[in-house]
Amino acid sequence: MNERQFQFPSFPGGQGGQQFPSFPGGQVGQQFPPFPGGQQQGPGSQQAGMYPPGPPPTAVPQASPALLSGQPGTFAIDPGAIRPCLFRYVYIWLNNGQSFWAWLTFAGFRSVAGFRWNGFRWNYFGIDSNRIAYFVCS
Repeated sequence: MNERQFQFPSFPGGQGGQQFPSFPGGQVGQQFPPFPGGQQQGPGSQQAGMYPPGPPPTAVPQASPALLSGQPGTFAIDPGAIRPCLFRYVYIWLNNGQSFWAWLTFAGFRSVAGFRWNGFRWNYFGIDSNRIAYFVCS
């Protein structure tokens, strides 16, 4: 077996920690964001896999005039800007005009992952952070 491997995330009811070969240029032991019901996946992710406690707030945050005008507003997206919003309700506006409530469980350098509210239930999702225009933590 190849010595360069990634940790495979756990699935609901699973134990995780299974190995699969790394991709070229990958880092040995790199770990992926947790899936619902998963176990702790890496350093500093003590609450990894935590499911949202319930539906998001009913009130949708208002986009400020700065957001609507394209000027820097509530937050500018950089690798660490969204990290304080982990395990909190977050309202996200995407570059394509879509917006939604989320409960983030992972924030990496190029992506975020967690749960997205579809109006009725939470669905697990992941997205490139460069697709996020703005966000607000509640």
